[in-house]
Amino acid sequence: MKEKLSRIVTGSPADYTDLRYEENRKTRVSYRGRALSEVASYATFGGHVRAYADGGKAIATFSQPDRAEAMAASVAASARTAARHRDKPLRLAKSPVVDEAFPISSDSHPASVSIEEKLRLAAHYNDMILAESSVVTSETDYDEFVSRRVFVNSEGSVIEYDVVIVNVAGRIVTKRGGIVQRVRFAFGGNEHFDHVVGREDDLRRSIEIACRLVDAQPAKAGRYPVILDPSEAGLFIHEAFGHLSESDSLQNNPAFRARLKLGEVLADPILNVSDNPTLAEFPGSYRIDDEGVRAVRTPLITDGKLTGRLHSRETAAEFSEPLSGNMRAVDAQYTPVVRMSNILIERGESTFEEMVSSIEDGYYLVGAKGGQTSGDQFTFGAQWGFRIEGGKVGPMVRDINMSGELFSTLKGISMVGDDVTFAERGGCGKGSPMQLNRMSGKGAPHIKIDEVTIGGVA
Repeated sequence: MKEKLSRIVTGSPADYTDLRYEENRKTRVSYRGRALSEVASYATFGGHVRAYADGGKAIATFSQPDRAEAMAASVAASARTAARHRDKPLRLAKSPVVDEAFPISSDSHPASVSIEEKLRLAAHYNDMILAESSVVTSETDYDEFVSRRVFVNSEGSVIEYDVVIVNVAGRIVTKRGGIVQRVRFAFGGNEHFDHVVGREDDLRRSIEIACRLVDAQPAKAGRYPVILDPSEAGLFIHEAFGHLSESDSLQNNPAFRARLKLGEVLADPILNVSDNPTLAEFPGSYRIDDEGVRAVRTPLITDGKLTGRLHSRETAAEFSEPLSGNMRAVDAQYTPVVRMSNILIERGESTFEEMVSSIEDGYYLVGAKGGQTSGDQFTFGAQWGFRIEGGKVGPMVRDINMSGELFSTLKGISMVGDDVTFAERGGCGKGSPMQLNRMSGKGAPHIKIDEVTIGGVA
């Protein structure tokens, strides 16, 4: 297969052509309450081809391997047509030729585990949740993706590599009177099936939190200092800052390109942020991207200064900056886009106790709950939180979120914890059409922000 595909791209009339062919297997087991709503395991296969010619670009997807040669010829012609309609020709940064295999091996590879065992595991966790009297319903999902990929380009790269990730995740829903609360849980986030087994103690802690939340009071709205736990801090740095590090988001945004010049002071020198796909066994870990570029660690903020951003070969050429190996696609029907791997707030020197004792009146926010960003404005929810009063952690609160402006909030980070935790479930939506990529890791220590807007009751 790889020899045939290599001959196709080297014979292409375009200036540059690459082709990615995939064989994928997706497995899913889902419970909604006591109902087993889905048991599915299915295979997909297909390819994606890109061509650059005369400064234009074109892409195409195909399902049958015997269509690859016709697609390569078609996109070469389309790229030349597209070039006539561009004001500025596209260029690609030089990248080393790679001729190597990057397999994934595991003593508990999910492909070696029967669907019956996966079903039993999901049922076991779901039964644990529903055994609690305060729980009104549950969502429990076993989710697995195994992909074998071949990438070739007209420069001579011939690469075979695997993409594997397995998760058990879901939601616990509790109710008391008219108050309904939801707490998420997730295990896994890498290629090992045994990392989702034996997680009963972790699930019990999530169930306990969900049961306590129905008795908690809502947060009070206002401006407060806050401590973010690693989950919430990871969400903040991913959504509010990380997407602005993806250079394809800046290509056609002159205002943010001017604001985010390398060397710009964004925060106190205690803040260091990196993107690192070379870390092992996290959701965003990989060794080669879907553009045939080796994965590398990219420092994004160093001692408070902007020191890097994430690139494709195309954006690296436009920005005249180093390649970072951050082009990835969900599967063959999509063209790769620039996206974070494992974004990380690096370890600091403050303890959690020091952060708490420094706050007279504030909040401790726990558990990422999603949110939204618009330019430099953000709003994020927390699954639960705690009041901080007189330098001590007080009662639990519910229905809590924070909002603010990115640049002032980064400068308001006054303490960075000496602990680092990675979320076990990744996930990020980007692109048009939207690509929902589960292989996007987030890690952080606790951090203290001097002031944010807390939403809640008046």
